[in-house]
Amino acid sequence: LSVDDRQGDFLLLEYAEGSRLYLPVERLSVISKYAGADGAATRLDRLGGTSWQRVKESVRAALRQMAEELLRLYAARSVLDGHLFGPDAPWQREFEAAFRFEETPDQLRAIEEVKADMEKPRPMDRLVAGDVGYGKTEVALRAAFKAAMDGKQVALLAPTTILAQQHWATFTERFAPFPLRVELLSRFRSPKEQKAVVAGLRQGTVDVVIGTHRLLSRDVAFLDLGLLIVDEEHRFGVAHKERIKQIRKSVDVLALTATPIPRTLYMSLSGIRDLSVIETPPLDRLPVETAVCPFSRQLIREALERELARGGQVFFVHNRVQSLPSMTAFIQRLHPRARVVMAHGQMREKDLENVMLRFVGGQADVLVSTAIVESGLDIPASNTIILNRADRFGLAQLYQLRGRVGRERQQAYAYLLIPADGRIDDTAQKRLRVIQELTELGSGFRLALRDLEIRGAGNLLGSQQHGHIAAVGFDLYSKLLAEAVRELTGDVPPEAPEPLVTVEVEALLPESYVPEVAQRLALYKRLAGMTRVEEVAEIRSELRDRFGPL
Repeated sequence: LSVDDRQGDFLLLEYAEGSRLYLPVERLSVISKYAGADGAATRLDRLGGTSWQRVKESVRAALRQMAEELLRLYAARSVLDGHLFGPDAPWQREFEAAFRFEETPDQLRAIEEVKADMEKPRPMDRLVAGDVGYGKTEVALRAAFKAAMDGKQVALLAPTTILAQQHWATFTERFAPFPLRVELLSRFRSPKEQKAVVAGLRQGTVDVVIGTHRLLSRDVAFLDLGLLIVDEEHRFGVAHKERIKQIRKSVDVLALTATPIPRTLYMSLSGIRDLSVIETPPLDRLPVETAVCPFSRQLIREALERELARGGQVFFVHNRVQSLPSMTAFIQRLHPRARVVMAHGQMREKDLENVMLRFVGGQADVLVSTAIVESGLDIPASNTIILNRADRFGLAQLYQLRGRVGRERQQAYAYLLIPADGRIDDTAQKRLRVIQELTELGSGFRLALRDLEIRGAGNLLGSQQHGHIAAVGFDLYSKLLAEAVRELTGDVPPEAPEPLVTVEVEALLPESYVPEVAQRLALYKRLAGMTRVEEVAEIRSELRDRFGPL
C-alpha cells in the first residue's frame, strides 16, 4: 500500500462482520500465529470488541493459578527430606556398559539429570519426554538399578497390562546378571502369584515390581519404597492419579511420556517443573519410507510378502469396526500362509490383551486393527504399516501411527492408501503431502504437528489447559505461561518501551528480492521482534547470503 506517498507492506487482518485492519509489517511483533486444536473452527472477534480481551484475561488468571499450584508443589518438595542416593557404584558402571546401543546426547543428558536429582536430599520429581524408541526406558532402567543397588525398592507403573508385560520382560533381561528380584503384578498373574508378590513387597524380598493400577490397590504396601516410575500418567483415571499423588509425596518420582512436549512450553516451565526432553533419534535409525497409493490388492499383497519374507510383522489399520472382520478375511485370502489377527476397542479387554500379546510375542504376522494400535508398544519386528483410507486420519494420527514402525536399523515402510479412484478432498491431499514429505527424523514436524504438541501440553498440565490453548492459540498461551511463571518466581524483566518508529523512506523487502510471501512475513516478524543492534547485523548478513546484495 502507499501511505503518505511511501510504499510499504501491510498484513491484512480480517475480523467478524467483515471488518478489516491493515497492520504495518514493522508492528508484526504484536500478533502471533493461532494454533488451536486440529480441525477446530476458529471464531472471529469483532474489531474493537472486548470479548478477545476477556478471553485473554481469563486464560491469564487460570495460568497464574496453575503456575502457583505447580510452584507450591515444587517448593513443598524442596523442603521435604528424601533419600540421598549415593554416587554410582562399580556395579552401576558394569550394568550401563552392557547397554547394546550408543546413547544419544539427549539421552545421556536425561540420565545425568535424573542421577543428579537422586543424589540430592530432596525427593526427585522429573518428567522425561521423548518419542517411542528414543530411549526413555534406558533412563528408567538406570535410575531403577541405582535405587535398587542402594537398598531401596522400585515400582514401575504402566497404564496397560501389555505395556507392563513389555517393561517386565526388559527389566528381567537387563537385571538378570545381578542379585535383584524383579516381579510383575498384573492380571496376567494368578491370584496365588499376586499374593506372593504382595507379600514379597511387604517383606522387602522384591526389589523391583512392575505393574498396572493393580499396584495402587490398598493391599499393596512396601517395606522401603525409594523410587516410583510412572509411564504415561495422563492415561490413568482420576482415582488412580490421586493415589499416585499420595505415594509421590515422600519418594523419588520419575515420570515418562511419549507425547511430544513443545520446546516453548518446556522453556516456560523451567524453574517450576523438572523436565528432560529427548529429541535426538537413535543412531542408525532410518526414516520411514512413505508412499501414498490408491487401494490395490496387488500392492497390499506385495507389501505383505516383502515384510513377511524378511521375518517381519505388519500393521494393517482399518478404522471401521463394522467392516473389520471382512477386511481381516480379505487380508487372510491375500496371504493364506500368514497368521492374521484382529483387534479393536470394542472387544472384551481380556480378548484384546490376548491378541496384542500374541502379536507382541511374534506368534502373529499381521495385526488388522482400528487406530487403537498401542501407542507405547515397542515391536522391533514390525517394520511395515498399511493405513487404509489414510485420507480420513488427522495429521497427528498419521504421524503417531507411522511411528509404530521403524524402530530397528531395518528400512521401514508406510503405505497410505486412498480410494482406488484417487478422489480425496484438498485438505486430505495437503495432509498426506505433508506426511509424505516430512520423513526425515524430527524434521519440520514441530510446525506440522501443533495438534500433537497441544495434546502433549494438555497431558502435561491437565486437560482443562487444552481448552485454554484452544481459546488463545498455542503461541500466545506459551507467552502468557512464561509471564505467569516469571511473575511468581520474581524474575520479571523491566518493561521494555515499545516506541513506534516511522522513517521518511520506503522500508520494505521488495517482492523482486524475496519472492515468497511466507518468507517475507517470517523475515518481517523477526525484524519487528529484534531488541539488539547485533541481531540486525546478523539478519543483514543472512539476507545477503540467501538473497544477494542489499
